[in-house]
Formats: sequence, C-alpha cells, structure tokens
Amino acid sequence: MENKVILILVDGMRPDALLNCGNPYVKELLDSSYYTLEAQTVMPSVTLPCHMSLFHSVDPGRHGVTTNIFTPQVRPVAGLNKKIKDAGKRSAHFYTWDELRDLYRPGEVERVDFIDIHEYYQDPETGEYIDTVITRKALDYISVKKPDFVFIYLGLTDGAGHRDGWMSDLQLFAVNNAVSCMKKVVEEVSEDYTVIITADHGGHDRCHGTDIPEDMTIPVIIRSKEYPIGKIEKPVSIKDIAPTITKLLNVSADREWEGSVI
Repeated sequence: MENKVILILVDGMRPDALLNCGNPYVKELLDSSYYTLEAQTVMPSVTLPCHMSLFHSVDPGRHGVTTNIFTPQVRPVAGLNKKIKDAGKRSAHFYTWDELRDLYRPGEVERVDFIDIHEYYQDPETGEYIDTVITRKALDYISVKKPDFVFIYLGLTDGAGHRDGWMSDLQLFAVNNAVSCMKKVVEEVSEDYTVIITADHGGHDRCHGTDIPEDMTIPVIIRSKEYPIGKIEKPVSIKDIAPTITKLLNVSADREWEGSVI
C-alpha cells in the first residue's frame, strides 16, 4: 500500500500547553513518534499567514498574506493541494474557520467539510465540542473514501486563548480535548496513514502575532512507520511540513518551496 498522510493542526497550541493539558495520551503519543517541541512558525505569527506558509512552504513575504485577510499572490507559488492533485492523488479538508478556504483553489480538494459554528459550540444532543465533531466527520470520510491526504483543523484552542488567555484553565481544557481527537485518529486509521500533528502558532496573554518564543514555538509530531521514534535533533520550521508530506506521498515538491524534508 502507498503511504497516505493525515495532518492535524491545533490552532494556537503551544508545546507547553500540550505537556500540561492533563491528558495521559500525550506521553503515549510522544513515546511512539518522531517529534520536536521546538519547531518554529513564521512572522507574523497569525493564523492565515502561518497556514499559507505551511501549505506553500514560503515565508509570508513571498506568498503575500500577512493578516487574516487573504491576498492573491502576485507571483503564485503552487501549494500542497495542487501538487497532490497534479500527481493524481486525492485530498480532503475538514475545518471550522472559513478563511481556510483560501488554502486551496477550485478543484484541488476532493472533499471539503466546513462547519460554520463558533468556537464553543457543543452539539445539543451529544454535548460534543466542535473539534470532536469535525474529527468524527473526517474519520467517517476516511473510513469510506481513504483519500491520500487529509487536513483536520481544530480551532477550539485558539478561541479559548483569545477568550481566557493562553495557558488558562479553559485553554488547557481545549488542548486536552484536541489530544483526545488526536487519539481517535491514531487509533482508528490504518498504518498506511502517517499522522502529523502541529500548530500554526502559540500565544501569550490573550493574543499572538509577535516574534516572542511563546508565539513562535510550535510542536511537530510525526507518527509513522516511515520514521524512527524519538526527538528530532535538527531545527524544524512550519515550512518543512509540506515538503515532508509530498515526500511521504511520493509527490514532487514545488521547486520554489523553501522548506526541507524532515
């Protein structure tokens, strides 16, 4: 079987929040993965610019998005979804923040599942939080369609940080819930899937966007039969994630990408 990849991005998840959220699965996950808790995002450490840099493997000065308002690229760089589509493979995106629609162009993604509900949504029947709901939708699709690449965005952590502050009880609760979502994915998908877990940025007080370590430092966790277990010893950038995914999928990276394969 060919390798497939699931990318889980937890918006605003600092590495120390991951370690201190109280979910016992964190240790199990790290003990079975290739990981760093010292990876770096890009400036400005804002959600849409960071996502654009992840999916296009260039700095914001190159892709042109420097706020949460999308700006079309003057000199376009092919994104991860285009490279996957051009190779004849299939992608699916599951997210809860509408601005992420600009990570792909029409026709590049086979399935898009967007839930337009605020960060603190709980299903009135099940009591599940929005991150859990979108994760279940992704897993249901994966079990039937088995796409080559799946992007799952979990946004509750960022919303909690803006509301009560980074490392607050509410935010740590949101991280704990996100870890439970990670666990569901790892346990339910086949070993053909590499699961990569990361964040777009961290945060401090009730904000982010600066170049301080609390905003810039993110985790990158790779759980894969293709990788060893242990800490990644070299520096890692958010721009390295797209080249790593294309390598796993046996897809050509774009020649203008700036990142390296982890």
